[in-house]
Amino acid sequence: MRIFKSKHFDKFARKERISDDTLRNAINDIENGLIDADLGSGVIKQRLPKQGRGKSKGYRSIIVYKFAEFSLFVYGFDKNDRANITADEEENFKAAAKTILAFSPEQIQQALDGKAFIEVSNEPIQQPGKCSDPRIDE
Repeated sequence: MRIFKSKHFDKFARKERISDDTLRNAINDIENGLIDADLGSGVIKQRLPKQGRGKSKGYRSIIVYKFAEFSLFVYGFDKNDRANITADEEENFKAAAKTILAFSPEQIQQALDGKAFIEVSNEPIQQPGKCSDPRIDE
């Protein structure tokens, strides 16, 4: 399973100090059937915890997901800032997912080369309190 972040989501994750470990844990939950909300058409809404807090008042992420192949974090928001995405946003994510889920390996590589996608590190999950993402200062 390859895990990616969109350029937009990467900016959000860095600002909010969401580590690659947290993203890998979210995908691991999905792979184990612990899906917070399956919006259909390959789009999942998954909760992410805030540092030192639980998931309920944390972040929400929108993920384009293709079982056992790849996932792409496309959007994130703080639950304190907004309750949910709009119906129009949901439809836009589903339309984008239709295109993204059809990407060939070459198209994925082009998105990586063009910096539209950033691959989440495959390093082992670190001990609590340790962050494997070098862009996030402890």
